[in-house]
Amino acid sequence: MITCIIRYRIDPFGREDFATYARNWGEAIPRCGADLVGYFAPHEGSATTAYGIYHIENLAAYEAYRAKLAADPLGKANYEFARNARFILEEDRLFLKNVSNPVSSKVQP
Repeated sequence: MITCIIRYRIDPFGREDFATYARNWGEAIPRCGADLVGYFAPHEGSATTAYGIYHIENLAAYEAYRAKLAADPLGKANYEFARNARFILEEDRLFLKNVSNPVSSKVQP
C-alpha cells in the first residue's frame, strides 16, 4: 500500500472553490478505486496550502485509478471546474510508503 499526498497552492480567495472541488473528489475518488483519507483546506496559518491524501495499492493501481478518474463524469467535470476557476496555482504529488508500525489513535494518559 502506498499513500499519495497532493500538495496544492491555492488562491487564498478561492478557498470556497477548493472546498467544492474537494467535496466532488470525496465522491469520485473512492468510486474510481482509491481509499480517500481526505482533503484538507487552510484553517489557520497559511491561507494558500491545502492537501489531498489517499491510499492506493501500488503504482500500477494508481495508473488504472487515474484513467478511471479521467473517464468518470464527476471527475471530468471537476478537472474542468478547476481549470476554468483557476483557484489551484500549483499542485504536486508525493508517494509514500508507511514503514512504521500502525499508530493507535488512542491518546495515552
